[in-house]
Amino acid sequence: MVSRQKIGKNILPTLIFAVFVFGMFGRIHSLYGQSLQTGMPVIEEAIRRSQLLNSEMQGPSFALRPLPLALHRMDSSQAFTSLNLFISPNENFIRALPIRQTMEFNSKRPYGWGNGAMVPNVGLQSYTNLGVEAKFSVFNIKLSPELIWTENKSFQGFSFTQRNIAEARYRSWSFGDYPERYGESPTTLIWWGQSKFTLQAGFLEAGISTENIWWGPGQFSALTFSNNARSFPHLTLRTRRPAKTFLGQFEGEILSGKIEDSGLAPAQLAELNSLYFYPFSGDHKYVNAMTLTYNPKWVPTMFVGFTRTHQQYSDQMGDEFFDYLPIFEPFQKSVYGFDKDSEGRDQQFTFFGRYVIPKASMEVYFEYGRRDHAYNWREAILNPEHARAYLLGFQKVWKTGIEEEYVQVRAELLHQQESVNRYIRYAGLGGSYTWHTHGQARGFTNFGEALGTGPGVGSNVQTLEIAKVAGLNKRGVRLERLANNQDFFYRAFGQNTEKKPWIDLSVGLLWDQEWDRLILSGKFQYIRALNYQWQSEATSTVDFPDGQNLGSFFTQIHLIYRVGN
Repeated sequence: MVSRQKIGKNILPTLIFAVFVFGMFGRIHSLYGQSLQTGMPVIEEAIRRSQLLNSEMQGPSFALRPLPLALHRMDSSQAFTSLNLFISPNENFIRALPIRQTMEFNSKRPYGWGNGAMVPNVGLQSYTNLGVEAKFSVFNIKLSPELIWTENKSFQGFSFTQRNIAEARYRSWSFGDYPERYGESPTTLIWWGQSKFTLQAGFLEAGISTENIWWGPGQFSALTFSNNARSFPHLTLRTRRPAKTFLGQFEGEILSGKIEDSGLAPAQLAELNSLYFYPFSGDHKYVNAMTLTYNPKWVPTMFVGFTRTHQQYSDQMGDEFFDYLPIFEPFQKSVYGFDKDSEGRDQQFTFFGRYVIPKASMEVYFEYGRRDHAYNWREAILNPEHARAYLLGFQKVWKTGIEEEYVQVRAELLHQQESVNRYIRYAGLGGSYTWHTHGQARGFTNFGEALGTGPGVGSNVQTLEIAKVAGLNKRGVRLERLANNQDFFYRAFGQNTEKKPWIDLSVGLLWDQEWDRLILSGKFQYIRALNYQWQSEATSTVDFPDGQNLGSFFTQIHLIYRVGN
C-alpha cells in the first residue's frame, strides 16, 4: 500500500530491550521527558485542568504543543497544582519514555478523530508507542516510533451514481485527500512517530522532528495543526518555554516540512473513481508555517496569538527566498499578487484567544480562520465570513466537597461549513472551496487525513462532556452532534426537499483510572446516524421524507505505563 511506509524491521525489538534496560538499571529521574506527547490521553487534560485550579495560574498557553515539562514524579494526589511546567531540566540524562498502547473498534462505519497515525477504520485498530530520550549538553534526542495495525474492513460508503451528485461529492475529494477506506486489506505501519533531534539553548530549541504538533487553544480540535493525522518530518525553530520580556511572555514556532498525499482513490466504488476523481501526481508538498502567542504582562491569564500556513506541491516551487518562507509574504492579494494562484499556493491564517479565570476555575477560548487571501484590508474587514472556519469552547471545574474531587464540564463547537456569503460571492448555490481544500494544492492533509480539523470536510460538530474527576481518575459522559459534509449536502441537495442532512448523534461513557504506574482510559460511544450517507428509504417521498438510519459503536481504550521513578 502506498501510504503505509516502513522504517526497518528491527527497530521495535531494539527499543523494547532498551526501555527494559533503562527502566531496570538506568538513571531515570523524570517520567515524561522534556515535553509531553501531543494529545497524550489523560495526562494533557489533567495538566490543563490543574491550571484552572491553581490560583497563581502557572503553566503554558496550551496554544503550542507538545507542552514543556519538568516532572520528577507524577503524583495524582497533588492534582498537578505544584508542577513547574516551564523549565526543562538542565542536567544530562537518558530516560525511557512511557509505553502507550491504544486499541480502537468501530462496528459498522468509521467514527472518531484526533488519534494521530491511526486512520478512519471499521473493525479493530492498534497503536503502540514507546521510546527513549537523552540529553547531553545542548543536544536532545528522542527516539519514539509508532506501530499501527488496522483491520480496515469495507463498509457502506458513498454510492450515488447521478452525475450532479457524484460531481458535487468528488469536488471535495478531488480538491482534497480524504479517502473513505485506507486500502483494501489490513495494513501495518511503522513510523518514526514522536521522534526528534534538536539543539536547545535558553528558551529556544531548533532541529528536525517528526512529532505531532498542536497550534491553538482547542481541546478537541484545531484549525491548523492537531494530532488528527500522522506526524510529518519538519525542521523547527520554537520556544521550549515561554520567553519573558518587559511586555510579557511569548511562545512561538516556525517550521518547514514535507507532507504527502495518500495516493488512494476516495470512494470504495471503482467505477465512480474512474469517472470523477483526479488522480494524484505522486509529488509531495512543501509546508511552511508559523505561530506566535502573546501573554500580556498586565493580564497574566490571557493568551492571544495567530497561525499562518502555506502549502505547495514541490514541482511548482521556485528557488527564491519567499518560495521557502512564504509565511512572510504580504496578506493582501493587491500586494501579494494574483499570479500566485497559478503557482498552486494555498494559505491558511487563524487568530485565537484563551482567557483563564482561576477564581472561577474556568477558561474560555476561540479560534477563527480564513483560508484565502483577502483582496485588501478593507475586503478582509467587510467580508470576514469568506472562506472561514471557527471554533469556540470552555471548561469549568467545581469542587464537590470531597478533597481533591471535582466536577468538570468541557464543551467545544467547531464550524467548517461555508457561510451564506457563498450565495453572494459565487454564481449558483455551490459555493467554493471548503476549509482544508484547494483547487491545486488539494487538502491540507498528510497521508489522507486533515492536519487540523478531524470530523470531515465541511462538517460541524458540537461536543459536551460532564465528568467527576479526582487526580487522574475520571467518570463521565460525552454528548456529541456531528453534521457531516454540509457543503457537499447543500451543493448536491440544496433544492431537494426530500433529502435531509446526515447527522450523527452520539453518547459516550468515559472511564479513566490510575494504578501506580499504569493508567487506563476507556471510552464507549454509541452513534445514531440519521440519514446515513444521505440515503433514503424506499418509502420516502417529497412530502414525507424518510432517510436511512444506522446505529453503530465506537470503543477506544488507552493503556499508559509510566517507566521510571
